[in-house]
Amino acid sequence: MDRVQWIETTLRQAFAPVHLRVDDESARHAGHTGAASGGGHFRVVIVSELFRGVDPVSRHSAVYKALGTAMRSDIHALALRTLTPEEWQRSTTPGE
Repeated sequence: MDRVQWIETTLRQAFAPVHLRVDDESARHAGHTGAASGGGHFRVVIVSELFRGVDPVSRHSAVYKALGTAMRSDIHALALRTLTPEEWQRSTTPGE
C-alpha cells in the first residue's frame, strides 16, 4: 500500500469522513531536506462530524495522533484542512 492509500485508510478508520482528499505533493519539493530523507509532503482535506465543536488546533492534533509515528518518518509535511460537514458545505470550491 502506498503512502496516500495508507493515509486515506488511517483517516477513514479514525474519523469516518464524509469527504476525504489526500494529495501527494512530494514531487513539488524535490531537493528539500525533508524530501531527501524520504519524508513525503501531503495535503489533506477531511470533513467529519467528529470535528463538530472542536477547535482547529485540536482537530489538527487529532489527525496527527491518528497518523502516529508516520508523522516522524513517512510524512515530512502535512497541510491540513479540517472541517465539519456544514463548514464544508459553506466553503466548497470546485475541484475539492
